[in-house]
Amino acid sequence: MASGSKLVIIAALIGNSLISVTKFVAASITGSSAMLSEGIHSLVDSGNQVLLLYGMKRAAKPPDEDFPFGHGKEIYFWSFIVAILIFALGGGISIYEGIQHIQHPEPISNPMINYIVLGLAMVFEGAAWYFAFREFSRSKGRWGFLEAIQRAKNPTIFVVLFEDSAAMLGLMVAFAGVWMSQVTGILVFDGIASVIIGLILVGTSIWLAYETKSLLIGESANKLVIRGIRDALRGRSNIEHVNEVLTMHMGPDFILANISVDFTDKISAQQVETDIAEIDRAIKQKFPEVKRVFIEAEKRSNRFPHHS
Repeated sequence: MASGSKLVIIAALIGNSLISVTKFVAASITGSSAMLSEGIHSLVDSGNQVLLLYGMKRAAKPPDEDFPFGHGKEIYFWSFIVAILIFALGGGISIYEGIQHIQHPEPISNPMINYIVLGLAMVFEGAAWYFAFREFSRSKGRWGFLEAIQRAKNPTIFVVLFEDSAAMLGLMVAFAGVWMSQVTGILVFDGIASVIIGLILVGTSIWLAYETKSLLIGESANKLVIRGIRDALRGRSNIEHVNEVLTMHMGPDFILANISVDFTDKISAQQVETDIAEIDRAIKQKFPEVKRVFIEAEKRSNRFPHHS
C-alpha cells in the first residue's frame, strides 16, 4: 500500500510539474486569466505532492524516546497542510485573479495556444488521475467509493485522487472560459472561469480537511478490526467479559489497542500473564496492522456497556 501510494504521488508530481510550466508559458503569451489560474493550480498541486512525499518519509521514522509510538501521524499532519494550501493558495489566488479580470477584462491573444496546452494537460492529468483511481479502486476493497474515503486510514491516495479530479474539472472550466470569450467576444467569461476554478479548489480543500481531521485527532480502527479483536477474546475460557476495546490509528499501518477484560476469579496471576501473552500474539497474527496491544485486567462494572 505504501509503495502504491508513493508511486501515485510521484506520477502526479511529474505530471503537474510539466503541466504547470506549459500553463504559465501559455498564460504569459495569451494573457488568459483562466490559464494563469490553472498554472497556479498545477504549481500548488506539485508543491502538495512534495509535502506528501516528505510526510511519508517522516512517517516511516522508527519510534524513539520522544515518540514511542513512532511518527506515523506525520502523514496525517502533512495531508491536512495540503488541504489548507489548496484552499489558501490554489483557491484564494484563482478567485482573486478571476475577480481582477472580471473588473478589468483583457482580450486573449492566440487562443489556439491555450487550447493546445489545455488539451495536452487533459491527457497528462487524465493519465495521473487514472493511475490514482486504479490504486484507490484496488485498495478500497468491497466498500463503495464514499464509504472507502470515510474509512480510509491512508489519506495519500484519496488526497491525490481529489486533487487530480479537481484538476480535470478545472481544465474543462478553463477550456470553456477561453472558448466562450473567443466566440462571444465577452471577455469576462475568462475571469468567471478563473473564479469557478478557485471555488472548485476551495470545495476540494474543505472536503480533504474534513476527511483528514479525524485521522489527525486520533481515529479508531475500522469496526471490522474492533469486532475481530472482540471475537478473538470471547472464546477464551479464562475471560468472563470483554469490557472495552479502545483503538487508535497512530499511522496508516499502525493501530494501538487498549483492551479491558474481566478475568475469572479462580485464575492465577501466572495464568493471567500467560493469557495476556497469547492474546497479544493472536491479535497481531490476525491483524498485522495492530502493532501495540495493552491489556488491562479489570472487574466488570456498570460503566462498561454490554456488547453482543
